[in-house]
Amino acid sequence: MPISFLRFPIILIILSFSISLYSQEAEETADAFFIKAIYDQVLTSSSCYDWLDHLSTNIGGRLSGSEAAAKAVDYTKQMLDTLGLSRVHLQDCMVPHWERGKPEVVYMTNKRTGIRTNLNVLALGNSIATTSAGISGEVVEVRSLDDLEKLGEAGLKGKVVFFNRPMDPTQIRTFNAYGGAVDQRVYGPTKASKYGAVGALVRSMTTKIDDIPHTGVTVYEEGSVKIPAVAISTMNAEMLSSSLKEGAVEVYIKTDCKTYEDKPSHNVIGEIIGSEFPEEIILVGGHLDSWDVGGGAHDDGAGCVHAMEVLNILTKLNYRPKRTLRCVLFMNEENGLGGGKAYAEKSNKNKEYHLAAIESDAGGFTPRGFSADGHADIFTKRYKNVTKWLPLLEPFGLSFSKGGSGADISPLKGQKGMLFGFRPDSQRYFDYHHTGVDTIDAVNQRELELGAAAITSLVYLIDKYGL
Repeated sequence: MPISFLRFPIILIILSFSISLYSQEAEETADAFFIKAIYDQVLTSSSCYDWLDHLSTNIGGRLSGSEAAAKAVDYTKQMLDTLGLSRVHLQDCMVPHWERGKPEVVYMTNKRTGIRTNLNVLALGNSIATTSAGISGEVVEVRSLDDLEKLGEAGLKGKVVFFNRPMDPTQIRTFNAYGGAVDQRVYGPTKASKYGAVGALVRSMTTKIDDIPHTGVTVYEEGSVKIPAVAISTMNAEMLSSSLKEGAVEVYIKTDCKTYEDKPSHNVIGEIIGSEFPEEIILVGGHLDSWDVGGGAHDDGAGCVHAMEVLNILTKLNYRPKRTLRCVLFMNEENGLGGGKAYAEKSNKNKEYHLAAIESDAGGFTPRGFSADGHADIFTKRYKNVTKWLPLLEPFGLSFSKGGSGADISPLKGQKGMLFGFRPDSQRYFDYHHTGVDTIDAVNQRELELGAAAITSLVYLIDKYGL
């Protein structure tokens, strides 16, 4: 009798442990089945490709302040209104208003041979116009911003600076290559103007050698002299660089850009209120604006329809979230972050708490996983918790990595929730980024839908278990 009495607590412990293991396995099985249901639903009855087709084809380029951007706001709000959400509304923000104007005219003249060659270019966002007669100047090639200081006013005054540092093709993740080259586009023209340069040419941000120019923002420092700035195709950049090795080259530039007063615009927001923890918000978002050329399909129409599809699919699956799920389509990521800043400002003022925010702004290609970021106070522990879900996500080709999240959600970092960036395969993204060929035919429907399913799966896990 005493022996049985002593063994009884041990039996209870073993039984309790066995029940716990069984319960855990049952939960994991239920999660696996639900995630599979998400994928099945998206791949058979998704709306995201049709939404993107309308955005990129019927509305087209949606630069902040434009009529097309306003149409995109109206359209996406209408679509969210059809999904049976708890609330859909517009959030005010102020955005810059820059217009490209008439097509750019740029050509180079080889001073040794006299041969004139037209260049494929796009004015950079925020660039000023040339005079009505255009400008001309001898070309000086540089590979870094430091080269400007070495040349100084003696080497740059009256010249057109040609920034020709390629994206590093050895970088497997092309966003790293982009980060290593884009400073010359963003800051090069304003820094060149300090030494008396009259214009700037910037090699397009892509590893591909072709005749397609890539636009993008340039930033003028306050108090600096503004000079016209254009991006030239990589093929033209190679040709110009070769010509300069043979002798002097002069470039003619004529642009018609104009910057107007800031305009009111909107973020588009739809949400499902949580049933247990409504004060904890899980945000999914992309940016609704795009450059004025092309259709903004990958950048970032894909991210917007990903975010919309998350709420659409969970609603179709009759999923009742514990936490508030919020889709935010931000305005003005490309040339100002007006929407992201306005959203964070209002959120902080209202003392909101974003348990997690997920941004899709890397195109509609095959999903590879998520990068994660967060305030130092919470990141290590929560990242460890997130990686426990890998057995559920790895069968779908998804992984986690430490790194950045997204420009529009980054102002929420101070709320001490987790920030995630959706990471699809990056190899082709910069073939289309900021170009006239970023159209719906560049997007594979299945890859786009797989991205929506991947993001929805992460939202489901965060909502069910918290962080």
